[in-house]
Amino acid sequence: QMPLVESGGGLVQAGDSLRLSCAASGRTISTSAMGWFRQAPGKGREFVASISQSGGTTAYADSVKGRFTISRDNAKNTVYLHMNTLKPEDTAVYLCAAKRYGGSEYSPSNYPDWGQGTQVTVSS
Repeated sequence: QMPLVESGGGLVQAGDSLRLSCAASGRTISTSAMGWFRQAPGKGREFVASISQSGGTTAYADSVKGRFTISRDNAKNTVYLHMNTLKPEDTAVYLCAAKRYGGSEYSPSNYPDWGQGTQVTVSS
């Protein structure tokens, strides 16, 4: 298991920016692709972004492409999600997760380790 702790969420206005962090403990994240998902009330977990072990490959949901950027600092054992031009529809609990080897990066079922999440609320 890889304990993950997210931080950086909050209440912001539409158009604002936030940076979420996901700190890992127990073992290094350098051997795992990492992902960010979000979950709005009454909805399932939605893929937001993923990043490969080295950080050389990233993927984004169409809804956040061009506004969000995922990055990682393996030396700090931390993954980030930079969110710009936030919209009310971005309101959700944001969770980071460590991916198992193989399988689609878009499916939550391929991520065995999850954090508890951080709330992001965007007011209009």
